[in-house]
Amino acid sequence: MLIYDNALWLLLAALLMDAIVGDPDWMWERIPHPVVWIGKVITIFDRTFNKTSYAPTIRKFGGILTLGVLVAGSGLVGLAIHVLASKLPFGDLITVVLAAILIAQNSLYRHVAAVRDGLKNGGLEAGRKAVSLIVGRDPKQLDEAGVSRAAIESCAENYSDGVVAPVFWFALLGLPGLIAYKAVNTADSMIGHKNEVYADFGWASARFDDLINLPASRLAGVLIALAAPLARGSFRKSMSCVFQDAKKHRSPNAGWPEAAMAGALGIALAGPRIYPGYTVNDRYLNATARKEANAADISRALNIMLGAMAAQVVFALSLASITIY
Repeated sequence: MLIYDNALWLLLAALLMDAIVGDPDWMWERIPHPVVWIGKVITIFDRTFNKTSYAPTIRKFGGILTLGVLVAGSGLVGLAIHVLASKLPFGDLITVVLAAILIAQNSLYRHVAAVRDGLKNGGLEAGRKAVSLIVGRDPKQLDEAGVSRAAIESCAENYSDGVVAPVFWFALLGLPGLIAYKAVNTADSMIGHKNEVYADFGWASARFDDLINLPASRLAGVLIALAAPLARGSFRKSMSCVFQDAKKHRSPNAGWPEAAMAGALGIALAGPRIYPGYTVNDRYLNATARKEANAADISRALNIMLGAMAAQVVFALSLASITIY
């Protein structure tokens, strides 16, 4: 049961607000973004429970404890805000504003579009600089095709975990679900790495993030496929790529939206990637397609993402309308 009787209408208002206003830089230059506060809490637990002098089992237990506190604490914060908002005359506005802040559709579009614009207006170096803000790979090793594919992959994956997943958990559990999701997703991005420092401490956060992103990643793949005609692609080819190649991705979730995007655009994504200090030798998604992506392909990917967002809104509007009767 939805925590709000009007959850879907509030969600639609939040999506509209984010689309129009986005994340104003002037605001976050003056006050910390909620995700920054979540990050500070994670850093405290990291410094406390992830010391190199601790045995691996102790660090893993500390990571499990960290995850439990994050989920419970963020859920309780969300519930407290929900209760407070329900007692205020304009409480729904508080809910809408906070939800809009934690849904990243506007900022995702702007960051990916900045890579396209960088390549078109400033050349390879400008594209590398812009893409370095949204991916972790070594930008100096990327040519124009590599920069373009990196931006497109980020567009697909972050559409799933930055837009679809927050929307899904808000629609299901309201602010408690949305804030808890953002806490887990932030923990995964900060400590969910398979390296010597975080393999044990970040294990629980990484695995739980995989679990809670499972439904949204599948939905994101379908929504991207539905929007494929906006980039001269087809739903059938997009979904065919998903069923054939999504399992090739090292992530149990990222493979769905990335394979859907690869099939929709008719290009190969993923594959070998160079990060600072190490190389990932992954298989390509849609391997037989062309690999020479460019700024025009980024524009096509953005059109698909906009179409997928529109389909998501139509779906939510349809459900909201049904709840009236």
